[in-house]
Amino acid sequence: MTERKEIDVLLVEDDPGDVLMTREAFEENKVANRLAVVSDGESAMAYLRKEGPYADAPTPDLVLLDLNLPRMDGREVLAAMKGDDALRSIPVVVLTTSEAEEDVLRSYALHANAYVTKPVDFERFIDVVRQIDDFFVQVVRLPAR
Repeated sequence: MTERKEIDVLLVEDDPGDVLMTREAFEENKVANRLAVVSDGESAMAYLRKEGPYADAPTPDLVLLDLNLPRMDGREVLAAMKGDDALRSIPVVVLTTSEAEEDVLRSYALHANAYVTKPVDFERFIDVVRQIDDFFVQVVRLPAR
């Protein structure tokens, strides 16, 4: 079996319940990745650009991005990331409750790496987070940071 590598994951999520479920999913799956959390789009961009309180933040290897965020929605964050030479290579998984086809199409048009609709069932949510982790840690080769 391949040795698991740790990656830095940035979760951009404003719903405290979903943040808790994601943290629990990481713990349940014994995911060793480092998880940082911000609750709005402006904070996400500050984190990614290492501004203000995030000056020492690690560059994430993966971003889990909700679409419906305050202050700057996920679509705007995705567009800003993919339009920035320093950020565009960071894989972004849109992890949202939206099942709207327009959100799926727009996310991929903005160069999301994957679009995942959040399951409401906790067990299924844990499984989805495990699959995302397995794919991005075990299968995919991420760019060196």
